[in-house]
Amino acid sequence: MRKMQNILVTGGCGFVGSNFIHLTIEKRKFDGLVVNADKLTYAGNPENLSGIGVGPHYRFERADICDYERTEQLLRRYEIDTIVHFAAESHVDRSIYGPKDFIHTNITGTFNLLEAARKYWAGRDDVLFHHVSTVEVFGSLGETGYFTETTPYDPKSPYSASKASSDHLVRAYHHTFDLPVTVTNCSNNYGPYQFPEKLIPLMILNLFEGKPLPVYGDGSNIRDWIYVVDHAEAVWSILDSGETGETYNVGGKNEWKNIDLVNLLCERAAAFEGKDQDHYKKLITLVKDRPGHDRRYAVDCGKIEASLGWSPKVEFQEGLDRTIAWYRENTDWIETTRSGEHRDWIERNYDNR
Repeated sequence: MRKMQNILVTGGCGFVGSNFIHLTIEKRKFDGLVVNADKLTYAGNPENLSGIGVGPHYRFERADICDYERTEQLLRRYEIDTIVHFAAESHVDRSIYGPKDFIHTNITGTFNLLEAARKYWAGRDDVLFHHVSTVEVFGSLGETGYFTETTPYDPKSPYSASKASSDHLVRAYHHTFDLPVTVTNCSNNYGPYQFPEKLIPLMILNLFEGKPLPVYGDGSNIRDWIYVVDHAEAVWSILDSGETGETYNVGGKNEWKNIDLVNLLCERAAAFEGKDQDHYKKLITLVKDRPGHDRRYAVDCGKIEASLGWSPKVEFQEGLDRTIAWYRENTDWIETTRSGEHRDWIERNYDNR
């Protein structure tokens, strides 16, 4: 039986990681300790967790998973028995123009974490290393079909290739060293605290600022969208009762063409602001497609639904409305994040830690 008293969350100041920590402490009322280890790169912001503060159930450590000694030190200091590994470079566009960081963090960082866990846990079976990955490792679908847990890997970008590599490493450590692991491959997330380079927050902010809404190619690329809290709930279900060594696909069962999604965002923003939809839709601008752009993602979640009873709960329009409202109500977070001012705040508060 899993101990699950001291959880190390890597990348906990990022988008999905911070939402997972909020869920764990505020909704799940976890009575153990959550240790958030984050390097605080451009997309990591400790203000994402400012409402939690320092208490008996939460600690923050500024740490780089590529630093093996520091990682091993954290496992021993806090007697970690569960690792939830979110930390990753994750933006496809950035990986195209600067792949080195993706190889370093996503592959070397995961290797270091696995090695530290293997040595510290030394054959224990009451521990768990949960690795959070993406459906992008499967490549691109045609007009029909779904990604399943047995879909062959076919990554098309440096980002997805680096995540595919880390997935293989995690599974290899399970088969070779009997390290207790689970893996999730999740579809596109949206919701609060997402760095405004990704599609939905970028479009929301551009809408409210009257800026063009850039859509790649002809806008017909299809993505499956899941509200970030639903993803966090899926991870919790796996920590609680997922079978060691298993992989679970997580998705929203919610496919949208990019162009249709942007039009829907225009409609929801118009309703939110009390303006005509055309006021926003005229901002839609088709731009040159990016290299290696996967055509379609669609996810079969049947395994996690049947075995663990999880399913996405937040309907898409409701989730979009929540997300639009959050970005509208958190202008200070947006301004400091986009301007980079939060970097100065981080250096003042976390220098030499």
